[in-house]
Amino acid sequence: MTYADSLWLFLLLVAGIIIVPGMDMLYVLANGLTGGRKSGLVATSGMVAGGVVHSLYGTVGTGLLVALAPKLFLPLLIGGAIYMCWIGYTLIRSSITVDTVEGASAVPLPTVFRRAVLTCLMNPKAYLFVIAVYPQFVRPEYGPLWRQGLALGAMTALTQTIVYGAVALAAGRARGLLVGNPAATIWTGRVVGLLLILVALLTAFEGLRGSV
Repeated sequence: MTYADSLWLFLLLVAGIIIVPGMDMLYVLANGLTGGRKSGLVATSGMVAGGVVHSLYGTVGTGLLVALAPKLFLPLLIGGAIYMCWIGYTLIRSSITVDTVEGASAVPLPTVFRRAVLTCLMNPKAYLFVIAVYPQFVRPEYGPLWRQGLALGAMTALTQTIVYGAVALAAGRARGLLVGNPAATIWTGRVVGLLLILVALLTAFEGLRGSV
């Protein structure tokens, strides 16, 4: 397999893992619905920043960290699940509406960005992808590892921007339909929060079962 073939295969895999709804996509969706297009796009930028860290980890992981990753995976998985359950719980308990989100009750954009980065970094699916896939594509015969890491990182960031950006824009449009209907907005937040909790519990269960 040539290096070009390797890049195309990686793009297919990373697109598949990002398109599948999970914690990251739900977080972008929730912010797009409650905070509008700008909040959703800020959340998207936070996911991209987190993805850059994952790409760096995946590249370095071909060396020393790849041996340590199995020991670190389970604690990271549990921590990520607990964090996402907390985010989901706050969404379920909140009564934020589209009419008031532009005011004092709106989540500050720096907070949205910071939480997005943490959500991405604590997403067990991303670590599983890095541990399982990156060592197959970052290989000495393809040239300097740092150059390969830059290429894979750029492809990941571009895919995240396209997919999550589309989700943010769609949520921003849907948000306009919720203006003047506080009950629909509140229940939307609760449903998204419940989905976050369910996804977190499912990934934690699969990780614990796999470690036994």
